[in-house]
Amino acid sequence: MTAIAMPAPDQSVIARRREILSALQAIVPGEGVIHDEREMRAYETDALTAYRQLPLIVVLPETVEQVSRVLKYCHDNDVKVVPRGAGTSLSGGALPLEDGVLLSMMKFNQVLDIDYDNRSVVVQPGVTNLGITRAVEGEGFYYAPDPSSQIACSIGGNIAENSGGVHCLKYGLTTNNVLGLEMVLINGEVIRLGGKHLDSEGYDLLALMTGSEGLLGVVTEVTVRILQKPETARALLIGFPTSEDGGRCVADIIAAGIIPGGMEMMDKPAIHAAEDFVHAGYPRDVEALLIVELDGPEGEVDYLIGRVEEIAKANKARHLRVSESEEERMTFWAGRKAAFPAVGRISPDYLCMDGTIPRRELPKVLARMRELADKHGLRVANVFHAGDGNLHPLILYDANKPGELDAAEAFGADILRLCVEVGGVLTGEHGVGIEKRDLMTDMFSEADLKQQQRVKCAFDDKHLLNPGKVFPVLHRCAELGKMHVHKGQLPFPDIPRF
Repeated sequence: MTAIAMPAPDQSVIARRREILSALQAIVPGEGVIHDEREMRAYETDALTAYRQLPLIVVLPETVEQVSRVLKYCHDNDVKVVPRGAGTSLSGGALPLEDGVLLSMMKFNQVLDIDYDNRSVVVQPGVTNLGITRAVEGEGFYYAPDPSSQIACSIGGNIAENSGGVHCLKYGLTTNNVLGLEMVLINGEVIRLGGKHLDSEGYDLLALMTGSEGLLGVVTEVTVRILQKPETARALLIGFPTSEDGGRCVADIIAAGIIPGGMEMMDKPAIHAAEDFVHAGYPRDVEALLIVELDGPEGEVDYLIGRVEEIAKANKARHLRVSESEEERMTFWAGRKAAFPAVGRISPDYLCMDGTIPRRELPKVLARMRELADKHGLRVANVFHAGDGNLHPLILYDANKPGELDAAEAFGADILRLCVEVGGVLTGEHGVGIEKRDLMTDMFSEADLKQQQRVKCAFDDKHLLNPGKVFPVLHRCAELGKMHVHKGQLPFPDIPRF
């Protein structure tokens, strides 16, 4: 796998930087436009820190009108735009462009409405994921999707990537918990999709926008569903002698008709890193650790705990502990929530992958991953949403050692190809961004990708929103309208590949 490249910058746009800057300063006055090189360094990368470049200009609007005017100006003047939330994207989804405006939505940070009767909350896109729960927990409610970065990641970014979290197995990802959006199209038009009502007629554009990675529009308001906290929640900490035993236990729990509130798994390197960092009481003499949370009425939870214990013992569980208090349950989760930063303490750099596989393939994939680690000469720590097969292998490397970044990229590509090979997909919740862009052809045919780009063209005919992401081959919208494949030969062979 070669180093990821972005589209060559348009020098004619860069030459107009002073003119573009003046126009944007007229739309967003004061400190809302950042153009000093040193000040823009804070925006040169997202959480995929292996790749960095400065944007042309950074704009921080505060009103929907400003967002609309900025996008209309960019559309009319052929200037690219990269929307950005908190910058926690692990796929490079918010990586800026040298010839593009980076549009930061983090001044949109207000909770606008809390409606307990309709169990919904209206927020601006810069509100953090955890901020929604904080706003309603006093009345016994919470927002279910809870990615590990929930203390920092914005709800707008969650929409862009269709984020999940440890409780997505039972309660769904972002797309299952969003009721409505207000968004601005690249031509400046403001539209609304959905709302507090259950459903709307016509195409499901709300689902289309959720996970669209900033390619179709800029979200300015979000309506989400909130849930009442369950009566009881308890967690089991289960250790296994092999990762394969843990994987089989996961499959058996689901096969028994049990849907836990959350079911997470870590392998030995991740267990030790998390325990050293958080001191959650994780056993060190196991190869795999499973955290299973069961919630609901107390009697139901007690019954299901017994069922899960039986299944775990049948799969050679070596360690089994059940939380006896809310504090102990939260301690179990503290290590898992801190796993990513914990691994950062044992390696100078790491790539966090995001493939998803059928649960039954867990033992096979984990075994194959160890073989791939030997092949590439790098370590890997596994932390993943075991219940829905969403893997997060952390590939450890040192960017200061020549060749290690290339080896890490190649290792990651092999893992993602393996996911597709066993019937899975390239991503579960981190998005494609630039990280998986050049692997899209391993999962989709040329016809599939062209159809996806036709949807892009319907919203953004000039390809100005977040270009260089998701699609490995660039097609002009006019060409897509008449694209034809004859005997396997594609027309327009001169269209560049990023």
